[in-house]
Amino acid sequence: MAAKRKPRYSIFSLARNSMSHHQGWEKAWRSPEPKAEYDVVIVGAGGHGLATAYYLAKNHGITNIAVVEKGWLGGGNTGRNTTIIRSNYLQDSSAALFELSRGLFETLSQELNYNVMFSPRGVLMLAQTEHEKRAWQRTHHATRLNNIYTEWADTERVKEICPIINTDPGARFPVLGGLWQPRGGTARHDAVAWGYARAADELGVDVIQQCEVTGIDREGGKVTGVQTTRGAIKCGKLGIVVAGNTSRLTDMAGFRMPLESVPLQALVSEPIKPCLDIVVMANTVHGYMSQSDKGELVIGGGTDGYNAYTQRGSFQHIEETVTALVETFPIISRLRMLRQWGGIVDITGDRSPIISKTPVDGVFVNCGWGTGGFKATCGSGHCFAATIAKGEPDDVAAPFSLDRFAEGRMIDESVAAAVAH
Repeated sequence: MAAKRKPRYSIFSLARNSMSHHQGWEKAWRSPEPKAEYDVVIVGAGGHGLATAYYLAKNHGITNIAVVEKGWLGGGNTGRNTTIIRSNYLQDSSAALFELSRGLFETLSQELNYNVMFSPRGVLMLAQTEHEKRAWQRTHHATRLNNIYTEWADTERVKEICPIINTDPGARFPVLGGLWQPRGGTARHDAVAWGYARAADELGVDVIQQCEVTGIDREGGKVTGVQTTRGAIKCGKLGIVVAGNTSRLTDMAGFRMPLESVPLQALVSEPIKPCLDIVVMANTVHGYMSQSDKGELVIGGGTDGYNAYTQRGSFQHIEETVTALVETFPIISRLRMLRQWGGIVDITGDRSPIISKTPVDGVFVNCGWGTGGFKATCGSGHCFAATIAKGEPDDVAAPFSLDRFAEGRMIDESVAAAVAH
């Protein structure tokens, strides 16, 4: 258990500074200049990269670490997702990884002494065809064998869990039941990044923003450092955790990755009174939805059908996703959209991530999370830190090595993961 940190501010200092426009407040983390050399350089200051640095320092005693970010902390996919957390996966290896992460999320606020707003509100995966019903029942049995608690909910139970859902048997997409994970939920995405950043900083990690990697130095098949827009940095080990930009970085290192980068869009509605206290995912109509603490409905769907690096939304996505969801949730038909955004996701052939060493000695990759990277933030960082520290993956990460594609041992979650992998 982590040692309790002293509060940064007393109630009196909070009151004294409440009208001061935050003048004199201590920064949550430092903004250091890059040093000439580090033991480990992590590229990517999103949730996964920051979690990796934190667990490297906390669990493995490696503190001479730089986390370099080309933009601002949490400015990539970490702040561009729908914050769903669940572990009800079909494959054993996937279930182990995502359940590790879900369990870490439960105590993350206490671990980091930072409120990440974890909300175990529950996640409901709807079955709206007979095929989907059989698939979710199969997943229910698989999770039970992996000691992950889920329930199979019939139509009446679905209506009880989510009263605003349309369970009319005459509907075009009738609700035949659902897979219910009551200990799934959501968390505040940027708060997770901020919490890990502050905790890593307190352990001596340098978080360096506005520092883009422009080249990777190698000598004799081993990494020796990186070139950045803020100068050269030497390192003994390099961790690449940059989601949709992974292929760009590995090209610099001299090897290719089995990935494609595609946009994933989401949107939120205008705020309304509380009407949805769970997360609902509907694969048949291809949409998923939850309600934020501010009252907005957070809505997402599938990836765009083309490769790109755009982070903008499109009218086509609004039409496809919202039109489909209105069939299952008629209550949302008259709401107005408040804002829309996109992120860049990296997708593997089997729709499962890669946590692995690479053909270049000292270079490690953490990528391929597709559209479901946020839920894995804690477990991903935990496992990737162990992989970097030991040079080999731990038991949880081992199935997700890069060589599985050459050996043909895929972890097929392409169908089992529903809309949002």
